[in-house]
Amino acid sequence: MKFWLSIGAAGVCLYLCVFLLLRPGMQGASLPLEPTHPWLLRLLWPWVDRMGRFAQPFLSWKYRLRVDRELRYAGLERKLTCMNMSALQLLTGLAGALLMMLLGISVLSWPLGLSLLVAIGPALFCAWLPRHWVRLQGRQRQRQILKAFPFMLDMTTLCVESGLNLQGALIQTARLSPEGPLRQALGHALNDMRAGMPRLDALRTMADRTGVQALRQWVTAMAQADALGMGLGPILRAQSDQRRSERFLQAEKLAMEAPVKMLLPLVLCIFPCTFIVIAFPIGMKLLHSGLS
Repeated sequence: MKFWLSIGAAGVCLYLCVFLLLRPGMQGASLPLEPTHPWLLRLLWPWVDRMGRFAQPFLSWKYRLRVDRELRYAGLERKLTCMNMSALQLLTGLAGALLMMLLGISVLSWPLGLSLLVAIGPALFCAWLPRHWVRLQGRQRQRQILKAFPFMLDMTTLCVESGLNLQGALIQTARLSPEGPLRQALGHALNDMRAGMPRLDALRTMADRTGVQALRQWVTAMAQADALGMGLGPILRAQSDQRRSERFLQAEKLAMEAPVKMLLPLVLCIFPCTFIVIAFPIGMKLLHSGLS
């Protein structure tokens, strides 16, 4: 009798565990995701949303501000929140720890305590991966903005010198610019202007949203020109020339860093092969001479 009671209790516990695990997927959650996102993230989103709500009271304000800034720089502030990021970190960390524990117990035959201890490293690494991906997205977005910024300045300069004011020139620039993060940021700033935000405040918000120092300098120059009543054409042209000079200097810097970055692959990969090719005939001759 006790055996069957224990079997029934184990079955009820298993059912409850499975129900609790599958409950977020059965209830569903709001998906602020686009079809371009990874299918695995869209599949796991109900659990990400539920775990984010659970972790929200334990998140410090410093962590929230830092993650919000990284998401804003990456252009993901409307798709992900700091709660979602914390949930992704927890899920990936747990997945890495479980995989390491299964590998240690089943394949390597480690005891449970050693498997738990070794699983800490993979768990921390997997928890670090989502934020690292967001940082990479932010850096790539900033590089795209810097690449398109001189063209935007040229178009704005041309429109201003043709007789348009700054806002009209920015509207024409946003219409004629190629698709990219800079055009999206400029369109967001123009929407803020249409909603009633002052022009300079909207441009400052755009610069803070992207995190690009060149945009901040340009907005500061526009604010000084507006305060002093100076003409915008010469300032915009000077800004465009300065941005191009900075791009050329950055390219020269990267070209000078290339030999230093190639030194480690040369030492680890190419030099040993070269030494083997050179030393093999000499070694064979020495070996045969010693045998004879």
